[in-house]
Amino acid sequence: MKIMPCPLNGPRNIQEFVCAGEVVREPDPAVASDDDWANYVFMLDNKAGVVCEWWYHVPTSFWFIAERNTVTDEIDRTYR
Repeated sequence: MKIMPCPLNGPRNIQEFVCAGEVVREPDPAVASDDDWANYVFMLDNKAGVVCEWWYHVPTSFWFIAERNTVTDEIDRTYR
């Protein structure tokens, strides 16, 4: 069983969580073009190594950020 260190609830079974993808800065709505929005929505880095991702704890509806190594699939740290 894989354990996720939740910053709100402590260590929990990974099946209680949903990954919502990389943390990406949203373009400025006042000046962003359609291409900027398309890149924001569809084009992710998908790099090998440590990536910051949004995670959601389903039982408590709690969102947080996790730093996960995509090569080893190990979670380095989590924070609000």
